[in-house]
Amino acid sequence: MRENAVKRTIASGGISLGTMAFEFNTTGLARLAAGAGAEFVIFDQEHTGWSVETIRMLVATSGAADMVPMVRVPTTQYHLIARVLDVGARGIMVPMVESVEQARLIVQSAKYPPVGRRGPAFGVAHDDYSSGSVDEKIKSANDELLLIAQIETAVGVESVERIAAVDGIDVLWVGHFDLTNFMGIPAQFAHPRYLEAIKRVIAAAEAAGKTAGIMASSVEDAQQALDQGFRIVAYSGDLWLYQRALSEGLATIRAHTSKE
Repeated sequence: MRENAVKRTIASGGISLGTMAFEFNTTGLARLAAGAGAEFVIFDQEHTGWSVETIRMLVATSGAADMVPMVRVPTTQYHLIARVLDVGARGIMVPMVESVEQARLIVQSAKYPPVGRRGPAFGVAHDDYSSGSVDEKIKSANDELLLIAQIETAVGVESVERIAAVDGIDVLWVGHFDLTNFMGIPAQFAHPRYLEAIKRVIAAAEAAGKTAGIMASSVEDAQQALDQGFRIVAYSGDLWLYQRALSEGLATIRAHTSKE
């Protein structure tokens, strides 16, 4: 497995910035994102219709880009995690993590023995169809894979310190819309209870030597997240970035024509 620059950056206390993808399953997406400065792209399977074949294409075409391809799977199941890893994902995000047992299942599903119970397949996409020492491939895959547990329910927040303590989990990622929904304060991101939950997640990550992450809808939200202590931030997603840029451009052009 290739060196995971994002994992190394956050493990050393640095900040990593990337984006998410929900809509544009094209061969150029990863290279466009990398060219814009994204250090990672998280390809979403939770809220899209993307199959493993689509993920395989998106990850494969990430190979020519200087960025880390990751995948958010729909739920905590071995076959969903292991399959996207076999097609080359270098990081996994799992939604709705609420317990130590669930966090351990994520690690067991993603890591090879003796750390986990991932079934072996070598000389395939995840190791670039290469030959070589199986022992070295196992060690590299276990070391370089980035595992992200999403904390996005009130139950998850109450268990966050125990989840953070699970070996193999690298990032605690706040799912801000889901978290406010499950707290009964939908989209109220300035609400005191939400802000306290954010502080608790960040503190749990820091205490366990892990990293807190979040998706930011705007530049201002991303700046605020960094100030709060998040060290891995996804700046928006493909469809919203496209819509915003197009809307702003067209509005500016229309404003110019109205002056004539």
